[in-house]
Amino acid sequence: MEVTVLGYWGGFPHQGEGTTSFLLESEGFTLLLDAGSTTLVQLEKIMDPLALDSVILTHYHHDHIADLGVLQYLRQLKSNQPVPILPIYGHAEDLAHFEALTLSNVSQGIAYQPDDSLELGPFMITFIKTVHPVPCFAMRILEKKTGKVLVFTADTGYFDDLTEFCQGADLLITDTYFLEGMENHHAHLTSKETGLIAKKAQVKQLMLSHLRQDIDLELLLEQTKQYLELEIPVILASTQLKLSI
Repeated sequence: MEVTVLGYWGGFPHQGEGTTSFLLESEGFTLLLDAGSTTLVQLEKIMDPLALDSVILTHYHHDHIADLGVLQYLRQLKSNQPVPILPIYGHAEDLAHFEALTLSNVSQGIAYQPDDSLELGPFMITFIKTVHPVPCFAMRILEKKTGKVLVFTADTGYFDDLTEFCQGADLLITDTYFLEGMENHHAHLTSKETGLIAKKAQVKQLMLSHLRQDIDLELLLEQTKQYLELEIPVILASTQLKLSI
């Protein structure tokens, strides 16, 4: 599985770089995980967006779906080409946003069932509801051929079951928005909480994402490592960063 960061800031774009979005690739299958601002610009550097196989969304805050509409319009305006209807997976707990995933002859919204696993191309995906002001779901993405696991926390405050959900992940991507001292926030994790989750879950690699624009990111990284206490790679997300797991 190859994972490319298309955007990583929380809330809004900053210094020319966008908000949460990742491209997952396996066995020729391409899956867009969230679609924050500048997604389309960054995606075009890697592949033809018309060739994208599927999209899956953790929730409907704008910093995770800002470029979804322009992706739909791109495919609509290229309708003179043989462009297949794009499946967009999202939860149905917010019907207004879910219904917007469907655009006639362009995209089809498909509701994933958070209590069930979803088989999507070469991936098997399971879900857990996070601590966030709106319905949001973390995802555990298993590459069926290799058994490799990516866990994306999506946006979340700390909750006990998250550690078990992350257990043994080959790559854990976390919403690490705060420095130590803001623990038990209602929407996002701190460096301390991320480090402790990764330590207890015995993950093999950790990426900090959904980063805050007005904090010292090197301090965020060092605080996370302090509580992690494991000799594993810990990195800050950056645009076009590509990892193979």
